[in-house]
Amino acid sequence: MKQQEIKMKDTKVIKTALVLPPDTNSHRTLFGGKLLSYIDDTASIAALKLCRKPVVTASIDSVDFIQPIREGDAVTLEAMVTWTGHTSMEVLVKITTEDLMTGKKVLAALSFLTFVALDEDGKPTPVPKVVPETETEKWLNSAGEQRAKYRKMRRTQSKELIEFFNEND
Repeated sequence: MKQQEIKMKDTKVIKTALVLPPDTNSHRTLFGGKLLSYIDDTASIAALKLCRKPVVTASIDSVDFIQPIREGDAVTLEAMVTWTGHTSMEVLVKITTEDLMTGKKVLAALSFLTFVALDEDGKPTPVPKVVPETETEKWLNSAGEQRAKYRKMRRTQSKELIEFFNEND
């Protein structure tokens, strides 16, 4: 049976939120944890749009906060599945901040997340193949396998570190 294919653009999700005082730290910029919550939420919707099955977050790659997201700004997250493995998928989230008084927009952060699709028993299950169409999509997709290999290596190192702490604490 041929693996189902879904166009990358059909997984796209856009979320915009106004940064309010309860969402900020003492510098009046968005809490990192609040942004991580937005990232995970938006990325999970993109993953669900790909496979139409329950998903779990397997990893969040580093998030570098390049530009501050200030109180009163709009923060927009654009998520899209960029690569698929057998049961897992990679989702890119671009985070933009917009000064609503001037209209100036700045790319504030990027993050890649990995999700795993689950069957009715909570076990990993195959996902459709994501198909890139634009040059940007093709570029993101072509490097996906290399990023996945790096994540597997990092996960192995994390497991070893956890074993070390379990044995030495």
